Amino acid sequence: MSITTVRGTQEVTLKVKVKVSSYFSSTFGSNQQRPVPSGQPVNNLVAAKESNASDHRYNKGDIVPFYANKVGPYSNPRETYGYYDLAYCSPDTVKEENLNLGEMLNGDRLVSTPYKFEFLVDKVYEVLCNKTLSKTDVSKFRNAIEKDYYMQLHFDDLPLWAFIGRQQNNYANEGVESIFILGTHFEFVVFYNMDRVIEVNLKSDDSSFVHMTEDKEVNVGFTYSVSWKMTQQPFDQRMEKYIGSSFLPHHMSVHHQSITFSSVALLILFIVLLTFYVLVLRKDISKYYFLNQTQLYYHLPIRFIICNIHGDVFRFPKHKSLFAAALGSGTHLLLLIISILVLGFLGFFPPYVRGVFWNALIIVYVVTSIVSGYASVSFCSQLEGTNWMKNLLLTGGIFFVPLFLTFGFLNSVAISYGTTAALPLIGIVMLSVLWIFVSSPLLLLGGIIGKNKASDFQAPCRTAKCPKEVPRLRWYRGVVPQMALAGILPFGVIYIQLYYIFATVWGHRIYTIYSILFVVFILLLIMTALVSVALTYFQLAAEDHEWWWRSFFRGGSTGLFIYGYCIYYYFWRSDMTGFMQTSFFFGYMACVSYGIFLALGSVAFGASLLFVGLVAEAGVETPGSNSSMDKAHHRL
Repeated sequence: MSITTVRGTQEVTLKVKVKVSSYFSSTFGSNQQRPVPSGQPVNNLVAAKESNASDHRYNKGDIVPFYANKVGPYSNPRETYGYYDLAYCSPDTVKEENLNLGEMLNGDRLVSTPYKFEFLVDKVYEVLCNKTLSKTDVSKFRNAIEKDYYMQLHFDDLPLWAFIGRQQNNYANEGVESIFILGTHFEFVVFYNMDRVIEVNLKSDDSSFVHMTEDKEVNVGFTYSVSWKMTQQPFDQRMEKYIGSSFLPHHMSVHHQSITFSSVALLILFIVLLTFYVLVLRKDISKYYFLNQTQLYYHLPIRFIICNIHGDVFRFPKHKSLFAAALGSGTHLLLLIISILVLGFLGFFPPYVRGVFWNALIIVYVVTSIVSGYASVSFCSQLEGTNWMKNLLLTGGIFFVPLFLTFGFLNSVAISYGTTAALPLIGIVMLSVLWIFVSSPLLLLGGIIGKNKASDFQAPCRTAKCPKEVPRLRWYRGVVPQMALAGILPFGVIYIQLYYIFATVWGHRIYTIYSILFVVFILLLIMTALVSVALTYFQLAAEDHEWWWRSFFRGGSTGLFIYGYCIYYYFWRSDMTGFMQTSFFFGYMACVSYGIFLALGSVAFGASLLFVGLVAEAGVETPGSNSSMDKAHHRL
């Protein structure tokens, strides 16, 4: 069997909701519900994919393109293998489709098959091939059936999923006997409207099967049937019912309840904090205003109204360059997340074209690298940093290096398993070119602009030469307890949405409601900012002036809660097994959680810096002048 490569025109799609055939229903033993698209019979497995390289018009007798993609266990979405890793019928020359980078990252590998579909031509039990399966082939099929393998096919850019067989348990006096059955006949029901294919359903024939229980050679004949039926559904609407499955009433009800709960919690927190700030700060300002009127503070220096650490509250943090790098990288990732959500909200990510999402994610990350360079170097310069090139290197590596190391390890694992999740050499070259010739120069350009445009740090209070000693604090004012407190409230905002996101990325659901996800993310940012401001105030009130790193850690702690949810999801909400799937799940989710840690940490620090600056400015007093105190008194 020879393999050649031809230029393809198809776009590989998302794994969408699988419709479970009654023929394979006995293979399920999962605590995860198999999602079924709305409006489809339960005995079919079908999904949708759009091609923008063909008009999909055919005359009677024209060959309709048909490709096979991959096979893999249903419970392990990333553990996928080539279609011909199993001994299916293959043509004399197997043609491989050229794929874009996003499709490669998704693990797609489209190949030609001996199936021959002619437009409007019915076929009944057409022979695909007759072959003898060796003991090794039988063992592979049996192992695949035992692990609930499915195959992914493509008919005129419409992906179809079908399970390759089923496992049947026979209960006898001596125990339970497992029988493994391989389906050998598939029935394709194609719906068309004039000269276009609208929908394809795939069913297996219960009467056509072969046993794979024993390790012996087996003669098997693979066959298929095709029937064509007319439908009035227009071509431009053939995807709507698959997309609409995400908008089922019970799904929308859950999303709306999530937003309502988060909004109410946010409103209550905002009212409580606003009331506290107004009452306490007005009391402090009124106190100092009265003392100033009686000239008790005439000879005192600049005063910070919430505590007696006015000379240290704007003291630069330790490891300034690292702090600026974390802030710059977090700002970059925050912009990346917002950009992806906006693109999704505008409809750039149809659920049946997953390669587009990965391509957009990479392109936006590369293009916005200029933001991380600018934010990091400019802030480092404000903190009186001198080695801006070192800061730029830290910025480029603080997130990319852990991600690269994780990718290198997991890609090596995928290669050792022989799965399609292993990125091919051409994909690695494409990523390297993007990083070396696009991302890195943009990072450097941002750093140069930030260095030239940076201004001095404008602090309302002077910083004392000798730092004030931080008093001994109670245990609940430590870093870990405050991170736990700061992370639990924002995590509660996104808890419900996390399940749907995880079920999409690590399962077979589709997530298309980017509008709701965008609203929830905005609520997350607001909650993170408010909680950070509140805890920063309490920290300064305890005369602990080391709030810079602390505010960043508190905001980023939500990322740690998300990783904790990963553990819960893996053991109690999914059926993922095996070293490869486990390593992929925890490895890549560690990178995602770390990225969220940096992004939310930058939001928390920005909110705390703004709050401390405003309050410090309100508490500034110059000798012999009451203007600042009058301003602060009337402001609060």
